[in-house]
Amino acid sequence: MENSGSKHKNYEILNLIGYGLSKFSDDFISEFGFKTKNSFYKYFVEIGIADSIGTVKNRMDLFDPFFPSNGRSGWWQKGDTYIHRKLLIDSLFGNENVKGYTNIVKLYLQENYKIKGVFVEVLPIVKSRFKKLQETGLEAELYFINNYNLIDVFKDGKLDDARLYGDGYDFQINVNENSFLAEVKGIREKKGRFRLTENEYKKAIEYTDDYIISLVLNLNDTPTFLTIENPIKNLKFVEKIIKSKETKEYHLTKEIC
Repeated sequence: MENSGSKHKNYEILNLIGYGLSKFSDDFISEFGFKTKNSFYKYFVEIGIADSIGTVKNRMDLFDPFFPSNGRSGWWQKGDTYIHRKLLIDSLFGNENVKGYTNIVKLYLQENYKIKGVFVEVLPIVKSRFKKLQETGLEAELYFINNYNLIDVFKDGKLDDARLYGDGYDFQINVNENSFLAEVKGIREKKGRFRLTENEYKKAIEYTDDYIISLVLNLNDTPTFLTIENPIKNLKFVEKIIKSKETKEYHLTKEIC
């Protein structure tokens, strides 16, 4: 099994491979031009993605319990420990068939590892989703959406998604007569730092004890929650001015009638 709390240097691509093996089984292997799992495993060792055959197999075992139709139990004893990894990939690529999903894995190999012989054409929207794969924020938000009821202050509450509004918080949680604003931050290790945007900082000042930072710690292994009420009062922040790069706009020369 993987070392607890240790992120493999090729974490994202190994998760994509494990998900593909579990969901599509031999059809996924065939899309890569291989006839056996062993030859498929060896390929990823040869190109430097995996340290050993066992590394690839372990990643398949990790996802197997979430795809019972494949007939393999995998790491069933772990329960839902690693389901956050499946939820992330589901949210981005869950509707892809085996060919479409294989193309995504090949795209990752081409873009990130310059592996030859895997060039594929994919739709622009797939490339857009592909860019979201490595964002800690999305993974943490998905974990929060599926597990916020585990946090005492939010228990039995109703979640309203506010991410599209960009107003300084991610979710509003309504619990009985109370409404809390939750700003979710993801940290890959068991401890780390986070920052607040100006919007988030102002909202935290405005809502004090009803503004709750919801940290999702240890995303690399087994996520846990740490909540911080009234973060401006209870934590120390230092202001930093971030100079934005100049951006270009393109304006029409004539009105459209």
